[in-house]
Amino acid sequence: EVITKHLDLEEEKENPTETELTDKQKHQLRHRELFLSRQYESLPATHIRGKCSVALLNETEAVLSYLDKEDTFFYSLVYDPTQKTLLADKGEIRVGPRFQADVPEMLQEGEADDRDQSKLEEKLWDPECPLTNKQIDQFLVVARAVGTFARALDCSSSVRQPSLHMSAAAASRDITLFHAMDTLHRHGYDLSSALSVLVPAGGPVLCRDEMEEWSASEAGMFEEALEKYGKDFNDIRQDFLPWKSLTSIIEYYYMWKTTDRYVQQKRLKAAEAESKLKQVYIPTYNKPNPNQISMTNGKMATVNGAGPGAYHAAGGGRACESCYTMQSAQWYSWGPPNMQCRLCVSCWMYWKKYGGLKMPSRAEGPEERTSPSPEPRSRGHAPRQSSHMVPVRNSGSPKSSMKTKQAFLLQATRLTKLARHMCRDIIRLRRAARRPFVPINCGAIKRKCILLRDALFCTAGLVGLAHLMLSWLNSARNVSSHQVQDNCLS
Repeated sequence: EVITKHLDLEEEKENPTETELTDKQKHQLRHRELFLSRQYESLPATHIRGKCSVALLNETEAVLSYLDKEDTFFYSLVYDPTQKTLLADKGEIRVGPRFQADVPEMLQEGEADDRDQSKLEEKLWDPECPLTNKQIDQFLVVARAVGTFARALDCSSSVRQPSLHMSAAAASRDITLFHAMDTLHRHGYDLSSALSVLVPAGGPVLCRDEMEEWSASEAGMFEEALEKYGKDFNDIRQDFLPWKSLTSIIEYYYMWKTTDRYVQQKRLKAAEAESKLKQVYIPTYNKPNPNQISMTNGKMATVNGAGPGAYHAAGGGRACESCYTMQSAQWYSWGPPNMQCRLCVSCWMYWKKYGGLKMPSRAEGPEERTSPSPEPRSRGHAPRQSSHMVPVRNSGSPKSSMKTKQAFLLQATRLTKLARHMCRDIIRLRRAARRPFVPINCGAIKRKCILLRDALFCTAGLVGLAHLMLSWLNSARNVSSHQVQDNCLS
């Protein structure tokens, strides 16, 4: 699914020079995908061989960027071990012409606009207004000055912002500028009319946002709730701030993220997390690899026909199962022992890192190579794929082999075989084979078999009656022929 999504994004790009992925790149890209899980597993430190990086799938980034970086993986789905489901970790970014708005053609000179204006957006600011940028900036300065003066007159604001510097900073927030520009737009960009609205007869207009409306105790409760519930604003409102609306809490959250207090808390958390990190001592791992193929008489043997400098280990000159090379300083057994497959050094390292081969195995069929699904296409491919996906530890002993599974045989009864032929219209074998988890209506099959049995019994009775009549006619003919012969003799 992830590779298909990448291919769709690549096709939507308008750049004609974008290169398409080859079969080898598609095959290797499958090895870079991981699935995030909340399940934890402890492993011995001796199994650690290095450090890798895992990032969330970026749909706007080129696909080849994941292959160009070594030890780099990506994920887009989260695996739930209890439900055994794969779900998206976050909403996808909708990029491409499928998700963009269709811009209509520009109206010709004098052409009427037949759209319903009530369903369209409302203009809040005209960039082509008659005012210059200097006049607009001067009006905004006046609006900030009016806001500072309004806070000086307000008793509650004097308590919260006791200094002139704090009052001026609060008056310069976005809520004051938005109100000033909206007032200027509603009055047709007339400065005198807009100024009269900013300072009405009752006193200057005071504009406050959520950051200024909240008290210090409410801000402390919000930080405590955010530490406990995270960004679950419904629970925060229900348990800590029931008198606040959900819109007010969300607006305050995004304003709170711009404050110095949030930056300080973020730095403290990062320092605390860094202090918890410990240096892990990784002991050397000197145990021999059980998959390593021993050399012949302790020396390298030359491959027949490979030329000078080509070496191989015991194995009858078989090529690498991944890159098909005949030359390697060391070989490793791979797959079941009866197939005698092996990998070279570089392919073995790739197998241990990414859990797959650089290229599809020669034992795989053509359908399995091109199929994006990791599941086998047919029963014949299943044992091949299972044998190649799991390496077998070969100790060198001839007794070591794969553990055989218990075989079973499903033998159909005569009644089942008869039902396949007599109830084809109900069973529909081909459709049932494509839908193995949909149950078959056994009751309808049983009823039809009973009707067929009754019909067969009636037919058998009629056939028996016909045989009886034929035997009676034959006996009658024999009697009449004997009488004719007696009359002739007499």
